[in-house]
Amino acid sequence: MYKKLVLLALLWTFCLIVLGAYVRLSDAGLGCPDWPGCYGQLSPHHAAEEISAAHAEQPHGPVSLAKAWKEMVHRYFASALGLLILAIAVLAVRERARLRQSPLLPILTFLVVCFQGALGAWTVTMLLKPAIVTSHLIGGMTLLAMLVWLHLRQRDWPRAERGAPQFRGLALLGLVIVVAQIILGGWVSTNYAALACTDFPTCQGSLLPQMDFRDAFHVLRELGQTPDGEMLSMANLTAIHWLHRLGALLTFAYLAWLSWRLYAQGVLRSLALAIGLALLLQVSLGIANVLAHLPLAVAVLHNAGAALLLVLLVTLNFRLAHRR
Repeated sequence: MYKKLVLLALLWTFCLIVLGAYVRLSDAGLGCPDWPGCYGQLSPHHAAEEISAAHAEQPHGPVSLAKAWKEMVHRYFASALGLLILAIAVLAVRERARLRQSPLLPILTFLVVCFQGALGAWTVTMLLKPAIVTSHLIGGMTLLAMLVWLHLRQRDWPRAERGAPQFRGLALLGLVIVVAQIILGGWVSTNYAALACTDFPTCQGSLLPQMDFRDAFHVLRELGQTPDGEMLSMANLTAIHWLHRLGALLTFAYLAWLSWRLYAQGVLRSLALAIGLALLLQVSLGIANVLAHLPLAVAVLHNAGAALLLVLLVTLNFRLAHRR
């Protein structure tokens, strides 16, 4: 039962990350502008009158019945995940002797999901501040990585292949690079900078377009504004987008080299091949987002691809460190 619950939580978290991306990219993040309910009600159905009034006042605003349902379904799924991880933590403590595992990781995972819930609330109450929304994305990915490690710990693995130790540092660096690129991607999304460049491989017709990094990565500011309250310029948005592209190039180069080295040395070949294929898919989705002007389905799949790469890199690090 414990193993099944851990696997269910892992799959649930992956799906929740994709659902969260869909909510954010369809501009439904403020579909219910309060928390935890929707206009103080349990569901958008019970708050239909208030939602209709808000939509009539601002037809192109952030509130509509469809957006409210998207936001609340995300909250329902997140709440269910919290209860699921609580059950895992309780079982890990009660059955620690039979499991022969420390319950520390499940307990830490529960604490992370609690903090993730708080970030979800602040996302709404602080009106989609880029720093909060990006932190919410990081929290979701952190939760996913912890559950992947916990799931892998429940299985019997053969001893790592000969030659594996030499790749441990390289695999850890690969994981750090992927995490950094996910954070950059989150910053692009939360600042609505994905369409600052609509051509590829150039950006606005140049490899080095006009950019302003001064306010682009300032953390403590409102959505779409500089710390002084002025609107972000196109040069600011271009700087955010361009740096993510540069990160994508570095990520692709390093992971392609790492997966090739693993495959050539006969170390975890299936996993190395999976990383290479996921990398090609993720880069293709990123280019498609630019050239097709950010279609919703492709943008959501790009978020799913990032989560998949994270899962594969965490798995790689676990397998290379596994001794018995």
